[in-house]
Amino acid sequence: MEDDIQFIKESVAEDMNKAIAHLEKAMLKIRAGRANPSMLEGVRVDYYGALTPLSQLANINTPDARTLMVQPWEKKLIHDIERAIMHANLGFNPQNNGDAVIINIPPLTEERRRTLVKMSREAAEDAKVGVRSARKEGMDEAKKLEKNGLAEDMAKDLEKQIQDITNGFVVRIDKMTEEKEAEIMTV
Repeated sequence: MEDDIQFIKESVAEDMNKAIAHLEKAMLKIRAGRANPSMLEGVRVDYYGALTPLSQLANINTPDARTLMVQPWEKKLIHDIERAIMHANLGFNPQNNGDAVIINIPPLTEERRRTLVKMSREAAEDAKVGVRSARKEGMDEAKKLEKNGLAEDMAKDLEKQIQDITNGFVVRIDKMTEEKEAEIMTV
């Protein structure tokens, strides 16, 4: 029974960690006004007939907080990269200097900042739903163990431990959201 209890707790924590990892990825995609190579993560370039991720065709770096520089490994790809960035509908206007594609990140308006904060809160709520789902599965498993002979007080202890794990993850999600909102609202 002890092994089953430990397995349930580990399984719940693993599922909740997946929700946190998903939230981290979602938060990276919400741009806070600073240039970040992950902004171009979804851009695919037509490379010899195959849609290839931009990161596999070029070096993407940030020379300063408002500029992204994409240096392709093959110079003839510059126009294709420029076109792919335009078609990705990211709101960027890429320019090329013959060697690289340069993207100036426009400063965020107050309205856009509020929209981004709302998006970060929605992503956090999705993560909380994932955490609650993992909690429910863990609680259901605890009830099954109780039906299969686990003492009632041990089952209640397991449920309390699952709730404590859940509370810890909810606090992490709230902290991540607060940090992202502060980053977005900083001018």
